[in-house]
Amino acid sequence: MDMVIKAAAIGISGAALALLLKKTMPEMAFLLSCATAAAILLLALNKYLGISEFMGELVSASGLSSAVVSPVVKTVGIGLITKLSSDVCKDAGQSTAGTVVETAGTIAGVTVALPLMKTVFGMINSLI
Repeated sequence: MDMVIKAAAIGISGAALALLLKKTMPEMAFLLSCATAAAILLLALNKYLGISEFMGELVSASGLSSAVVSPVVKTVGIGLITKLSSDVCKDAGQSTAGTVVETAGTIAGVTVALPLMKTVFGMINSLI
């Protein structure tokens, strides 16, 4: 909860300052938006380490192979990075670049999840 409040405060402050700068110095407003996003990501990175430890415990306790859990975690990471990058491009007025980033992220997510999909398909095929 504490991290969310800090992230919201940083985000709202950065957005308000960027709005003030946008009329006179749009380049600085863009850089401020990027810096605000980076600060919030660094704040959230501490929480990621806890999630990573939990996922390791989950894999060892359940007996699942890390080959099953890893694609899911990677796909979620790709989705988050893709969304953030796309939004930055669109905020900079480059909607085409943002759309292409989304397409590349979708392809990367499917590529990472492909071994898992093959495993599931093989399991289904063996049951038939």
